[in-house]
Amino acid sequence: MMPLVPPSLPLSHDPLAALRQPSFIAFSGSRLLSGAAQTMVQAAVAWQVFAISGSALSLGLIGLARFLPALGLSLVGGAVADSYDRRRVLMLAQLAPLACSLVLLAATRSGAVGLPLIYGVVLVMALASAFEGPARAALLPLVVTRETFVNAVAVNSTIQQLGFVGGPVAGGVLIATVGVGGAYAAHALLVAGAILSLVLVRARVEPGARRAVSFAGMKEGVVFVLRRQPLLGAMLLDMIAVIFAGATALLPIYAEQILGVGARGYGLLTSAQAVGAFAMSVVLVALPPVKRTGLVLLITVAGFGVATVIFGLSRAFPLSLVALALTGATDQVSVVMRHTTIQLSTPDALRGRVSSVSQVFIGASNQLGGVESGLVAAVTSATFAVVSGGIACVAVVGGIAAWMPELRRFRIRDDSPFGSAGAATPVRESGARDGRRDEG
Repeated sequence: MMPLVPPSLPLSHDPLAALRQPSFIAFSGSRLLSGAAQTMVQAAVAWQVFAISGSALSLGLIGLARFLPALGLSLVGGAVADSYDRRRVLMLAQLAPLACSLVLLAATRSGAVGLPLIYGVVLVMALASAFEGPARAALLPLVVTRETFVNAVAVNSTIQQLGFVGGPVAGGVLIATVGVGGAYAAHALLVAGAILSLVLVRARVEPGARRAVSFAGMKEGVVFVLRRQPLLGAMLLDMIAVIFAGATALLPIYAEQILGVGARGYGLLTSAQAVGAFAMSVVLVALPPVKRTGLVLLITVAGFGVATVIFGLSRAFPLSLVALALTGATDQVSVVMRHTTIQLSTPDALRGRVSSVSQVFIGASNQLGGVESGLVAAVTSATFAVVSGGIACVAVVGGIAAWMPELRRFRIRDDSPFGSAGAATPVRESGARDGRRDEG
C-alpha cells in the first residue's frame, strides 16, 4: 500500500497561518470568486427556470442535469487531477462555465432562452465541475506548508463561504434591478477573475511518478475509500441525509408563493445557508479542533434535518432565514472535518481520485436531493416535500448510527494532525473491538 502523509504534522496555533503564504492567498482568492460565481449562477438559473415554467418539477430537473455528469465523470476527473498539473486542469475546467454564462446572457437578451437550452448549459457546467472539484481539492495541500494545512482547510472554507454568501445576494439584487441577464454577466466576470487568480498560485511538486488515466487507477481511489469505514460512513451519511432534505431546490416557490418576498427575498433565502456556514467556519477556525468527530457528525446532520423541518413549516420570513442559516451551520461542521480527514489520510498520488469519490457522494446528495424535492412537491406540495424530507433525514441519521458503530465511536486522538501529530482512530469502548482498518 502506498505511504500516507507523515504522521507528525505540527499544528500552528496562529489562526491566520495559511494566509501568510502568497500562493494560498491567490488560491483562496480564486475560490472566493468562483464560489460567488457558482452560487450566483445557480440562483439565476433556478429563478429563470421557475419564471419560464412555474413548475416545481422543472426546478427538480435542474438537480438531475447537474447530477448525471458528476456520477459519470467525477472519477475520471479525479484520475486526471492525479495525472496532470492540477492548476492547469483547474484553469481549463473553469473556461466552460465562463462560456456558458455568455451563452445564457446572449440567449436571454435575444429572447431565445428556453428550458432545453438552460438544462443543456447546466449539464455542460456540471461536466466541467467534475474536473474542477477534484483538481481544486487535491491542489490545496500543495500550496501550503504541511504544518499549516489543517489551518488552511478551515480558513479556505471560511473564504469559500464568504463567496457563497455574496453570490446569491448579489444575484438577487441584479435580477431585481437589471434582470437575470445581469446575473449572467456578473458570473462571467467572476469566473474570469478566478482563472486569473490561479496564475499567481505556485504549488510544490511531490516526489513520485504520476500514472496515466486508467480504469484501474480510478478503481484504486474507490477501494481506498471502501476500506476505511469511518470515511465511507461519513460520505454515506452526507449523501443519504441531504437527498431527503434538499429544500434549497424549492426556494423560488417559497419566495414567490409561500413567503411572498419576491426576487430580493429570494436572494436572501438562497444565501442564508451560506451565512450560517460562514459563521460556523469562523467559529471552527477560532476554537480548538473537535475530537469526537464521528459523534459530532451524527449530531450535526440530525440538527440539519430538524432545521429543515422548521424551515418547511415556517411562514415568517425572519424565522425561515434563521432556519436556513442553521442548516448551513450544521452542514459546515461536517464539511470541514470530512475534507480535512480525506486529505490527511490520503497520499498525494491518490488525492485527486479520493476527492472525486467524495465529490460523487456530495453531488449525489445535493442534486438528487433537488430532484427528490421537486418530484415530491409536484405530487403533494412544497411544504410537505420539505418537512417530510427533514424528518427522513433525522431517521437516516439514527439508522446509520446503529448500523455503523465505528463511525459513531470515531474520534481524533490528541496526538493527531488535528491536535499535534498522529492519525484518527475509533475510540475503544469497554467490550468493543477496535474496528480501525489498516491505514498504511
